[in-house]
Amino acid sequence: MNSGVQARDVADAVARRSYGKLVAFLAADTRDVAAAEDALSEAFAIALAEWPVNGCPANPEAWLMTVARRKGIDGVRRRRTGEAATAQLLMVAEDQASASAEAVTDVEIPDKRLALLFACAHPAIDIDIRAPLMLQTVLGLDGKTIASAFLTSPDAMSKRLVRAKQKIRAAGIPFAIPARDELAGRLDGVLDAIYAAFAEGWSDPGGTDVARRDLTSEALFLARLVVAMLPQEPEALGMLALMLHADARRSARRSADGGYVPLADQDVSLWNAAMIEEAEALLRHASTLGRIGRYQLEAALQSAHVERRHTGRIDWTAEVQLYDALLALSGSPVVALNRALAIAEWKGPAAALEIVNALADDGRLAQYQPYGPLWLHCWQESALTAKPMMLTT
Repeated sequence: MNSGVQARDVADAVARRSYGKLVAFLAADTRDVAAAEDALSEAFAIALAEWPVNGCPANPEAWLMTVARRKGIDGVRRRRTGEAATAQLLMVAEDQASASAEAVTDVEIPDKRLALLFACAHPAIDIDIRAPLMLQTVLGLDGKTIASAFLTSPDAMSKRLVRAKQKIRAAGIPFAIPARDELAGRLDGVLDAIYAAFAEGWSDPGGTDVARRDLTSEALFLARLVVAMLPQEPEALGMLALMLHADARRSARRSADGGYVPLADQDVSLWNAAMIEEAEALLRHASTLGRIGRYQLEAALQSAHVERRHTGRIDWTAEVQLYDALLALSGSPVVALNRALAIAEWKGPAAALEIVNALADDGRLAQYQPYGPLWLHCWQESALTAKPMMLTT
């Protein structure tokens, strides 16, 4: 293989599997997410110049970490002068003395992503930007993708992310998992970010996009970390149950010719029974903790479909009732649209048409491609004569 192509392939693989881990490790030194991202970008650029000539290192993550740390110190020198710079450099040097040599030789860079997730959920950061900030800094999603997930424009999202990173630096927000009595106020944002990452990876149902497939795996890994740390938090349990129910159906989401298969029409024999059993156990445990939330309700919706494995049918009455509760809790237009489709399955398309017509005027859906005005128009045109497409697959 051409050395330049090999270098790019290795760099791409490292970026997919370790971007968030590297940023989190760098940011833990300086408490400056933007500077950590800049330093890592420079390290990747240097790698693409040097690796084709000198060969790819045995541990590319450690190589990138060493170079990025050096660039981070250079950046501090450029940005600061006098006593402030000296203090900052001393702090970085102290951390580096204990970790830099170790990072060069270790097979794994310490995983500080969970700490960075909770740092990004600090009360000083506006609540509406916490989850998008986590998606960019910890999981490496681009601004356009994040904007689509949160129903806003890429330009507006980019500006909000820049301001949030500036806030982290100015406030000196620590990169550490907070004390137990602080977790409750930060957990929702962490869960939202992890689930949004999972949903983005889930948008590649065939599993052919390596980056998205890796993103799904990373989200599941982080969800398990949160549950292990907080086993009595029902929403953490509910989110992991929801993700497992979805991932259990991966093999059934495409037909032999590559077409989408709606959830109600999927071959249940292709669903992963072990994942479903784990999800059901998590959901049962969550139900004993006495606090109902969004992720538990969404997981319950998926659980209702599992009944088809035993009875051969779906109880659409129960589905609509769960959507009623979820809509009352979230007010989400996407939930409203899915509720309309469940009503169409239960009572026929005509019963749902009025709801869908009203949703067509919701500006938030215009930013959300799978549910945009064109799709709504097509659904309206065919609703009285054809079975509607299920959005939950």
